[in-house]
Amino acid sequence: MTMSDPIADMLTRIRNANTAKHDTVDIPASKMKIAIADILVDEGYIAKYDLIDEGSFKTMRITLKYGATKNDKIISGIKRISKPGLRVYANKEELPKVLGGLGIAIISTNQGVITDKEARKLGVGGEVLAFIW
Repeated sequence: MTMSDPIADMLTRIRNANTAKHDTVDIPASKMKIAIADILVDEGYIAKYDLIDEGSFKTMRITLKYGATKNDKIISGIKRISKPGLRVYANKEELPKVLGGLGIAIISTNQGVITDKEARKLGVGGEVLAFIW
């Protein structure tokens, strides 16, 4: 069976692994997921990711990040906003702020997949993919 929302699957795998205090999580890779993982690394929500070539398909191994102990989670919440059944778009004036600027919104724009802060700087809007805080 094909997956109808691979980005939601990625975010759910990260959320579940974070809740279960796992060190790594494996996710099927795609260009969009790699772009989202790049943002998560740049913003400090995950430690790193590696691409693993397993024959006909690629897998992304994400290394999660925790505080001093594994009870101190860096990612306290992660939520998919735009879904296949209900796409959510925001123009440059309506870009969302997550928790008053404490979290990030991941936006898919014509400039690529970027954070809400970068989209404000560039003056572009797009599809609101997810909130992370």
